[in-house]
Amino acid sequence: MAQQRIIIVGGGWGGVFTALELAGAGEVTLISPEDHFLFTPMLYEYMSGEVEAWHIAPTYKELFDGNIRHIRGEVSAIDFDNREVSIAGRVRPAAYDALVLAPGGVTNFANVEGAQEHAIPFRKIADADQLRNRMIDALDRVSPDAAPQDAKSAVTFAVVGAGASGVETATKMADLLNDAFRRRGLQGEPRVMILEMGERVVPGMDDDLREHVIGAMQRSRVEVHTGTRVRRITSQNVIFEHDGKETQLKAAGIVWTAGVKVSPLIERLDVEKDASGHVKTTPTLQLPAHVEVFALGDIAYFPNKPEELDAAGYPHEAARLSGTAQLAFQQSGLVAANVRALLAGRPLQTRRFAELGEAVSLGTENAAVLAAGQVLEGAVARRARFAMYTSRLPTWQHRLKVGASWFFEGTQPRPLGLQKR
Repeated sequence: MAQQRIIIVGGGWGGVFTALELAGAGEVTLISPEDHFLFTPMLYEYMSGEVEAWHIAPTYKELFDGNIRHIRGEVSAIDFDNREVSIAGRVRPAAYDALVLAPGGVTNFANVEGAQEHAIPFRKIADADQLRNRMIDALDRVSPDAAPQDAKSAVTFAVVGAGASGVETATKMADLLNDAFRRRGLQGEPRVMILEMGERVVPGMDDDLREHVIGAMQRSRVEVHTGTRVRRITSQNVIFEHDGKETQLKAAGIVWTAGVKVSPLIERLDVEKDASGHVKTTPTLQLPAHVEVFALGDIAYFPNKPEELDAAGYPHEAARLSGTAQLAFQQSGLVAANVRALLAGRPLQTRRFAELGEAVSLGTENAAVLAAGQVLEGAVARRARFAMYTSRLPTWQHRLKVGASWFFEGTQPRPLGLQKR
């Protein structure tokens, strides 16, 4: 008998872990525009040189065995009636018996003028490379005898968004740039600032952990400007408004971490969505009108607890959890189990997703970890974060190689301007 055909769209956390769980359940195919998975929580460490690309971005060829096929390409359309997926550049569509939608999100520039053209997003290896190179270029333009104010002006960077991603990016940048000033004997100090539209940083974070985050930003000399709305971005300037006053600031680089929206593919699909464009699912993470299709991760609007469903069976807005890597990781297990159940004609499951703890990188030598209601900070927390993330890498083979590398070779940051180890 022919194997059941399972297609997974997207190679991020939701897609990869679902694929690994489904290996052997049928003819499993994962479609992704990239040739590698990205362990996104450690992209900051890649930018700072604490880890290498192969540590956090293993290729699908390395991760998958003969039970999972990878097709590199962009999904251009999905025909739900005929159960087919069209891939750009390919004449014949791919047919499926079960489909998993996990394309993830893309940077949301919120229609800010010039943001998409001139700001640096922070979601991919190429983004981290671009940001690191931009910092090196800014430093190289500073003369060793430049006045402190001129050095500071030349090495000014703005990070838009004070969520966890913005904070982690800004503290890494500040530590790297301050270290570079010392190594190069430059006068004064660099300037790294966060521009946040809301009234506080990391608003969804535990209060105790937030206090540690604020303290770490102060020690790294990161400026925080809350209640500040970015209006325009040009090739050299960021224009922002605070208390009705507009300011234009020259910056060597502007990093955009202020939001995520669903992928263009999801925007094009004719399926039921919430007001933000997320695909509505049942508690089993199926599409109500297409039970053979599952959705998870950044694109899915899902219930956290059955009692939080409304009369129509959909979750109230308060029940929706934010799209995070750990959430997609948990959902992948449920989706894989339900795909197997669907193909075998068994009842499907529901599951409540819980917070697995928080771990925040706070510069090149510091971190904060929240576990069991307690916050651990400093070098010990940094080591704990590395250990925790080692255990969450996709396969045991990759965990073993990366863990050995971190143990024997260390995880010290690479100063700006130095070549890779």
